[in-house]
Amino acid sequence: MSAVPLIPPTTNPTSIFEFFRGSYGTELLTAAVVEFDLFRRLVKRPKSFDELRAEISLQRRPAVVLCTALRAMGLLATDSQERLSLTPLSREHLLSDTEFDVSGYIALAGGSPGVREMIERLKTDRPAGASDPDEGTAFIYREGTESAMEAEASARFLTLSLVGRAKNVAPVLAERVPLDGTRTLLDVGGGSGIYSIAWLRRHPALRAIVWDRPEVLKVAREMAEQYGVADRMECIPGDMFVDPVPAADVVLLSNILHDWDEPECRTLIERCAADLPSGGRLLIHDVLLNDDHSGPLPIALYSAALFTLTEGRAYSAREFQSWLAGTGLSLLPITPTLVHCAVVSGRK
Repeated sequence: MSAVPLIPPTTNPTSIFEFFRGSYGTELLTAAVVEFDLFRRLVKRPKSFDELRAEISLQRRPAVVLCTALRAMGLLATDSQERLSLTPLSREHLLSDTEFDVSGYIALAGGSPGVREMIERLKTDRPAGASDPDEGTAFIYREGTESAMEAEASARFLTLSLVGRAKNVAPVLAERVPLDGTRTLLDVGGGSGIYSIAWLRRHPALRAIVWDRPEVLKVAREMAEQYGVADRMECIPGDMFVDPVPAADVVLLSNILHDWDEPECRTLIERCAADLPSGGRLLIHDVLLNDDHSGPLPIALYSAALFTLTEGRAYSAREFQSWLAGTGLSLLPITPTLVHCAVVSGRK
């Protein structure tokens, strides 16, 4: 049986993902109005991010997710001292004593299950299921925590669910970030292996290692066979926070860091960069917030989705670059791919 081709789509599916994530805007805006009374707190004067989040009793991660979305909606702004303030739009329409106030209309959604769930996630700073030891988490694996990625049926379902997006993006990534002269690629948390497969199809001399949980790798092996690269793609089970990092010339973190909070991101980057050979590259392939966390709105809403399902959020290029530079890597130009993703990378 001949190998299945892996080619870019003829149309751009980005708008589909934007429509799909739109509900998070409703949930965050309603939470800001009905639970945190956020806009009234800024009527008299601007407040720093830390002052405002302390006033509404939020940890840093949920406060970043909420304020980034409200800034992207044009409802919060920052002044010359980087303090948060109301915009003309929120001042006229989201304060209860103004003639054109619509906050009561928004409050109609205050009892909806999605809004109540979002409020719970914001207040606890924990992903869905993390507070229930019997339920566990879906999209992440952490030692000592029940994870859907450890059970064969759920791991297969979740991994295949993510394949659709990856099949659209992977050929574009492989085309725009060539690996000429690279001997070995390490795909950390590589899931189905589609990103590795796209590069293997373009570079016949390349070998790849997909490093992930054992049940996930069952899908990766099937994909490697389907696309005719099984002889050059090795699947290694492991824990990326604990086990030795497999040796490679190029290390890929594709849509991995957004699952984790800042300390874990730094740890993963440090671990992946430590044993790179001279000239080796570390590639972070992910969505990017604006450096000042003012949007863009589609990424701010995706960040909310990540926040509710994982221990992470979306990050900016500046954040990724600061962590790469902190390991001593030299920064390389940013390369956009597809569906809001881009590659932020460093060379040793």
